[in-house]
Amino acid sequence: MNYSKIPSPCYVLDEMAFRKNLELIRSVKERAGVEIILAFKAFAMWSVFPIVREYIPFSTASSLAEARLAYEELGSKAHTYSPAYTTKEFPQIMACSSHISFNSLNQFQHFYPQTQFDNISCGLRINPEFSDVETDLYNPCSPGSRLGVVADLLGDKLPEGVQGLHFHTLCESSSYDLEKTLNVVDEKFGKYFSQIKWLNMGGGHLMTREGYDIEHLIGLLKTFQAKYPHLQLILEPGSAFAWRTGVLVSSIVDIVENKGIKTAMLDISFACHAPDCLEMPYKPAIVGATDAVEGKPTYRMGGNSCLSGDYLGDWSFENELKIGDKIVFEDMIHYTLVKTNMFNGISHPSIGMWTSENEFNMIREFGYDDYKTRMS
Repeated sequence: MNYSKIPSPCYVLDEMAFRKNLELIRSVKERAGVEIILAFKAFAMWSVFPIVREYIPFSTASSLAEARLAYEELGSKAHTYSPAYTTKEFPQIMACSSHISFNSLNQFQHFYPQTQFDNISCGLRINPEFSDVETDLYNPCSPGSRLGVVADLLGDKLPEGVQGLHFHTLCESSSYDLEKTLNVVDEKFGKYFSQIKWLNMGGGHLMTREGYDIEHLIGLLKTFQAKYPHLQLILEPGSAFAWRTGVLVSSIVDIVENKGIKTAMLDISFACHAPDCLEMPYKPAIVGATDAVEGKPTYRMGGNSCLSGDYLGDWSFENELKIGDKIVFEDMIHYTLVKTNMFNGISHPSIGMWTSENEFNMIREFGYDDYKTRMS
């Protein structure tokens, strides 16, 4: 990727890296005999859905907008789960969904009757009360969690009409984390498996990460399938699809110094354009930089919003930075485009793709009208 040919600021998807991930995911799907679907909550860049369709035909949605995107742009009905459906939106969600999972028994009982005449397979999200996720913000099984039905609330028989169960406990996790969760799910909810047709294992399966044990994952899924051969197994990773497939290109517009700390002021905002950097917190790699090294030119990266905490650091470089230098943040496609905002009226970075023909293709640029129309 030739960064000199890319305008700043801009998110850039690398088509070849993206296809490599898709090939691996399709291979796991076929070898394990399971369904793997794309979670829009992590990656919803619909301009490249024609590429996705070459490998994976289905997706999972968390809202009416995502369900419509699946139906209209991916060309297939969604597996939809939302923590809370509304009466106003539910008929539209049904029109765009093949599967609908409910977060509570109350929601299921309220909405299920509407689904009976639309050939929709309904399920319940369950909460096994077990997760290896250490960051509370991303742990759906923390005590008192609002997500999913715990085993204590279910009797010996699932409600009439429940055809599947859905759990989601992982976050950028390994196959060994899945194995531990699956053991707990089997122990607490296995008595219901004879009553259902499918089991959705949610997202967080980071199978495209270097070092992920693909063979262990496939073996785990095959073993579970052999125990419950009537069940269709579904995985819905998000990050795995776009993991290390693109960058966020930014430029230095100023350098400020305070008490010996130098901050490179950028034409992007972490609060607006990479919120996980502040929420997780997550420190991305920068092309040509390392973690702080004593004796080398070292800088914080400063965002261009007025939020005091809109900065991240520190990184060291081989040479002093100067105004106009490009700063390229790696792995900035998943959980970025879908979470951006326009706080302060700061313009959204452009979106482009570095194609398989080794060329840059600008897909979309943003301006004042995008901000104005959001503010009504």
